Formats: sequence, structure tokens, C-alpha cells
Amino acid sequence: MVTPLKFNTTNRSPFFSTVRQRVNTYFKDNNLSPNANGAMWTKAIFFLTGYVGLYALILSNQFGLWTMLGMAILLGMFAAFIGFNVSHDAIHGAFSSKGWVNRLLASSFYLIGANPYVWKMTHNVVHHTYTNIPGHDEDIEIAPGLIRVDVDEPLRPWQRHQQWYSFALYSLASLSWVFRKDYLKFFKKTIGHCDNTNHPRKEYITLFVTKAAYYVVFIVIPLLVLDLHWWQFVIGFVLMHMAEGLVLGLVFQLAHVVEGTAFPVPVEGVGIQEAWAVHQMRTTANFAPNSPIAAFFCGGLNRQIEHHLFPKVCHIHYPAITAIVRDTAHEFGLPYIENPTFSTALASHYRLLKKLGREPVKAHAPQSVSVPV
Repeated sequence: MVTPLKFNTTNRSPFFSTVRQRVNTYFKDNNLSPNANGAMWTKAIFFLTGYVGLYALILSNQFGLWTMLGMAILLGMFAAFIGFNVSHDAIHGAFSSKGWVNRLLASSFYLIGANPYVWKMTHNVVHHTYTNIPGHDEDIEIAPGLIRVDVDEPLRPWQRHQQWYSFALYSLASLSWVFRKDYLKFFKKTIGHCDNTNHPRKEYITLFVTKAAYYVVFIVIPLLVLDLHWWQFVIGFVLMHMAEGLVLGLVFQLAHVVEGTAFPVPVEGVGIQEAWAVHQMRTTANFAPNSPIAAFFCGGLNRQIEHHLFPKVCHIHYPAITAIVRDTAHEFGLPYIENPTFSTALASHYRLLKKLGREPVKAHAPQSVSVPV
């Protein structure tokens, strides 16, 4: 029997009730839906058509090797952008108020070789609930034994250089997702400490059928159609996924593994001594909040604080509610962790990896009991 980790629920967090009421008022006063608007649909169409168009251009066999390689790398990046801008909102139920629309758009995840059902379990349920908690949030278990983000993990000699080689490992994330991760997560008995058994029968079928379809579309058909040697295809396929993996890895790591974010350890038999929303403010960070480029390509994941507090609000609205969340956090004396640019967030991530690759193992002090704010 798996016992879920508990947060302090003695008192409901006044911070969360206040910020939620203010955000709801913003949408009501401006007569806005929290779901997708015209700009959001335009983004979704742009990335989906761009992805399909790049794939079709490659299969046309009308270009030289270097041009096709460039398009393959761009295709990998577009796959990541679809994940950020279409799939992610849809799987959270934020894209539309209509369930069938969200389910349809969530199926775009299959285009990048990933399974939305597995992602919903690992991300929506586990990561969003137990953010940055070692042993529970598997999203921070990037490469166990290679990348160290928990000070209670054994310190290995090679981790002294993890601030350099981690980025190469991030680039392998998409290949792992396509060939390994979804199968591993689907058949694990627990994810974090959450029960992961009794999947619907149709999900077993969907997992294998959609994976097989991806392999046919992105491996079999190109090998049959393109005028390439097999090793040339392998180079293009691997670089496509390395580009996708690097984009995915960097965006997710810059939201949680930077200086200032916490990695709380539960008190045995008690749990986390803060309310869930307060925990989110201590474990989550924004980056490049004023960059229109980051806003367009990252699907709101550069405003991770707003996303974690309001996962069912479409990311197109995050810029508008950022000031509400920031001001309310300051009002309640809570941190609002933010790196002003992508480069400052990247530098912060680098410094934290360097520190954790050299910091010796030390026992965490028990958390003090605190009243939610």
C-alpha cells in the first residue's frame, strides 16, 4: 500500500486563496476566458503546420545533405515547441473548456514520440504536487548517478564536472523519451511514491500502437524514401532528437534547478510542513519574463510560477496575471524567484550544478513546523 506524501493542511493557505480570488477577478472583470484565445490558436497552428511542413520538405528529397540536416535539427526544435505550446496546455486541460478539444490537441504529443497518458501521470499529478522533493518528483532525477541535485545523494568524483557534461545529457532526453522513458514509467509500480498500477486496457494498446507508428513515420519511411545511406539517416535522426532534447531539458531545468529554489525533504511520518501553494513558491522559478521571444517559444514555461499555481489557465494569459501573483507573494512575505533573462537563468543553473557537484553529503535538518501563509 502506497502512502501519499502530505502537505500541511491544518490551515488552508491564505496566500493561495487570495491570489486565486484576485486572478479570478481579473478574468471576470475583463470578461475573458482563462482558456485559449485567438493568439493562442495562431501559435498552435504555426507550430503544427511548421512541423508537418518541415517533415514534408525533408521527405521531398529535393535538397542537399546539409540543408536536410539543418531542417532535421529545426524539426526537432519544432517538436519541443509543440510540446510546450500545444500538448502541455491541452494535457493540463487549459487549452479549451471543451474536453474533446483538449484530448484532440493532447494527441499532438504523439508527434514528438511521447505518450500523453504517461506524461499526465508523471507531470500533472506527481511533479505538480511534489515539486522538487527528492524521491518523489522524478522530474529532478535527470540522470541518476551522473547529475546530482540532492545533497543527500552520494557525491561521486565525476560530478565535479557536472556543470559541463549535464548539457550533453539533456540533449539525450528526447531519444530516451522515444525509446525508453514512456515504457519504463508505464510499467513502474510507483512513480515517486504514487501508485502506478491498474492502467486502463486501452492505454496498453495505445502506448505500443502509437510508438510503433512513430517508428514507422520517422525511421522506416525516411529510410525507404530518402536517397541517403543508413549512417547519414542515423546522424540526422540523432541530431534531430538532440536538438529537441536540449530545448526540452534547458527549459524545464531553468524553472526548478536554479539558485534560490528549494529541494525540501519531508519529515518522516509527518510530510511537508508547508501548504502546497507556499511549497510551489519556494521550489519554482521564472526566467526571461519580459522577453516576447521566450513567451512565444516556451509556451509559458518561462513563467513557471504562474503555471504551477494555475495549471488550468492557458499560458497565453500568464503575462497578464504575473503582476498579480508577484505582488501577492510579496504581500505575504513569500519568495518570487525570477531570473530576468535566459542567460542569467542559464548562469544560475550552471553555478548550482557546480556547487552540488562539489558539496559533500550532509543530513537535512528536520523542517520546523510552520503555519501556512
